[in-house]
Amino acid sequence: MRLTFASFALLALASLTGCASAPNEPTLTLATTKSPEQFAACVVPKLQSHALSPMLSQTQRHYRITMSSTIAADNVIEAYKAGSGGKVFIYERSLLPSGVGQAAKDCV
Repeated sequence: MRLTFASFALLALASLTGCASAPNEPTLTLATTKSPEQFAACVVPKLQSHALSPMLSQTQRHYRITMSSTIAADNVIEAYKAGSGGKVFIYERSLLPSGVGQAAKDCV
């Protein structure tokens, strides 16, 4: 009985984690000398090696990588063109560390 209650409490806390962080506030902001295309080409395989399933979308100046979550808001990496390279915004919204931020740092 206690295990069931603890599991339910943990699940409830995890589902609220996505609500606790504002969707417009990145958890990490990075500058890179790479273009958004080069950055995405580096980070997507790293995310896949962490057993994440990144979904890539792009525009002319912007790449967006989304990793779906069943218990929290989606983790998102956005890479934009900047004057000499790019600007990267990481929105890591999972309760447990997922490796999204580290993968992005490795590719800067």
